[in-house]
Amino acid sequence: MSIFHLAYHVDDLDKARAFYGKTLGCIEGRSTNTWVDFNFFGHQISLHLGTPFATSNTGKVGAHMVAMPHLGVVLPQPQWQELAERLTQAGVDFILPPTTRFANEPGEQSTMFFSDPAGNPIEIKGFKDMAGVFAT
Repeated sequence: MSIFHLAYHVDDLDKARAFYGKTLGCIEGRSTNTWVDFNFFGHQISLHLGTPFATSNTGKVGAHMVAMPHLGVVLPQPQWQELAERLTQAGVDFILPPTTRFANEPGEQSTMFFSDPAGNPIEIKGFKDMAGVFAT
């Protein structure tokens, strides 16, 4: 199984460390004074000091418009639920609060959207059946 690597800008490494490390529970990897790596649920993200990428609310998720582009990960449902509860307790300001879409249909999934402190939008999906990720 391969993992992805994604590098993008944040405007404050200390805030990023607190959010990704403490709030999301990601393990910090290598770093310098201008970037930091995190294990983002089994994938590598590299957060570099700079101007975050521009986004616009052009992605339609159900009845909601969400920021594009955005990044995210698909988790097994129990891990998604645990994270949703942790983020709710931490007072994360959700763009789209934890919810389930496509109930009893192929591709049934839970989702939540929020932004990191630099404004980078993140979507986390949860699936009871990971085989449903690519269901049609």
